[in-house]
Amino acid sequence: MKPYQHTQRAGRWLSIPAVICLVLLGVTLWTRIWPTAGGAVFIAGLAWVFSSLTIEVGGGRLRWYFGPGILRKEVRLCEIANVRAVKTRWIDGWGIHYTRFGWLYNIAGFEAVAVELEHGRRFALGTDDPPGLLSALQSEGCPIAASAPRNPTSRPCGCDVKPPAREGRHE
Repeated sequence: MKPYQHTQRAGRWLSIPAVICLVLLGVTLWTRIWPTAGGAVFIAGLAWVFSSLTIEVGGGRLRWYFGPGILRKEVRLCEIANVRAVKTRWIDGWGIHYTRFGWLYNIAGFEAVAVELEHGRRFALGTDDPPGLLSALQSEGCPIAASAPRNPTSRPCGCDVKPPAREGRHE
């Protein structure tokens, strides 16, 4: 199977740091206070790092990274207990921060895929292609929220490690 890879670009949102950089550079040239140029360089660097978000599914792993790949994360597919499409709110914002879905990695828009790992950790990946990402994860054996949870003994990526026992759960 061909691995899934999708890159979402920040697009028009990059105009905000661009305007801030221009203002800081203008202040620098007008006042000759050179440290403000450092602020412009810092903001330009952040805009470069957060200019895109790439999500990949393949080789038994779910990977995601911002921009050129400076900030990257990955999880083994066999650790995934559940995935589902979700909508974020404006208050959830963009970037990397903690939300009601766990850690959110997002650069634009309000669509995301929430992931819950077998040991309980949760996170969400912002994407403009939730159906494509869900389809790629499902084709690799990850359970979609509407379907039954995966049998923990069947591992899509060949993991031979058993999930940690969940203590304190009585059903």
